[in-house]
Amino acid sequence: MPVFPTQYSTLSSLALGDYIQNIYGFKNVTCRLLVRNVSDTYLVKNGNEKYIFKLYRNAHRKPDEIRAEAELLNILKERNARISYPICDLNNNQIQSFEAAEGIRNGILFSFAEGKPTHDFYDSRLQSIGKEMAIIHNVTSGISLEHPRRTYDVQTTLIEPLKYIQPEFAELPEEYEWLKTTAEKVAEKINQFNLSKFSYGYCHYDFLPHNFHFDEQDNITFFDFDFAGKGLLANDLMTFYMHYFFEVHFKKQTQEEADKKFEIFLDAYRQVRPVSDEEIAAIPYLGFAFWVFFLEFYQLHFEDWSNTFYTLRFKKERMGWIRSWVEKYCKF
Repeated sequence: MPVFPTQYSTLSSLALGDYIQNIYGFKNVTCRLLVRNVSDTYLVKNGNEKYIFKLYRNAHRKPDEIRAEAELLNILKERNARISYPICDLNNNQIQSFEAAEGIRNGILFSFAEGKPTHDFYDSRLQSIGKEMAIIHNVTSGISLEHPRRTYDVQTTLIEPLKYIQPEFAELPEEYEWLKTTAEKVAEKINQFNLSKFSYGYCHYDFLPHNFHFDEQDNITFFDFDFAGKGLLANDLMTFYMHYFFEVHFKKQTQEEADKKFEIFLDAYRQVRPVSDEEIAAIPYLGFAFWVFFLEFYQLHFEDWSNTFYTLRFKKERMGWIRSWVEKYCKF
């Protein structure tokens, strides 16, 4: 009997553990599903050693995009960046392929990022984040990957997403019109900057606290380069600043406290790599584009991700956050 057409299956943890044990030459492997998301994340243990196995969906990441991510991480590892990196199997392969119900799914076994996420960023941790992010940018600003990754610009983060999400905002016509009008102002503002003077390369595009760990000795490891693509490197400064927007919005810090902490991070970054005042001034507008890009992302992967939180209530709440961001930081 043929397999019924399927759009998103979940591979057995037990079978995947057996496969990993054989292909990597491990012993006594255990494998547990951690997150079922746009891609699936499994925790793999080989005795006392831990790894993360990430299983991509073809609807989210094509094979060439996965190859590009591995290529980028291999280069960063060679340059001593503090990142989680792909592990080679016994045949020196880093990408594994599986014939799932919906077709081929590809996966990578990553080194484990020791430690845990935290929002407790005292000065030395902020300095570590700034310096290590700058080290990554020193590498990603000077390379060109063999395989393609997406590009982050006004077209891909504002214009195209707004067109795509319009049908889902039929119940929120005023909010959509505000988004559209604000996007036009933001696009104009971004284009007023001398972008030729901005640093450009492969940005992570999701440098929020859930994507780096500190261990007990306060060593940092960055991971989850799933959104990495070509764009202004100021995008990564922006995504880290997004953390402080939330801290202020939910009254965990004052704006003054948040700005002081961001300056500590920024000073540390500048010890390793220059960043202009104009690039910092662009953060509010790049941030608005980030919000719009993720509205498209939620909608694009609604069925495959089964992200049932993407409801009318969610959109209203998210619009409140976006308006707050614009009112606080954008000047037109």
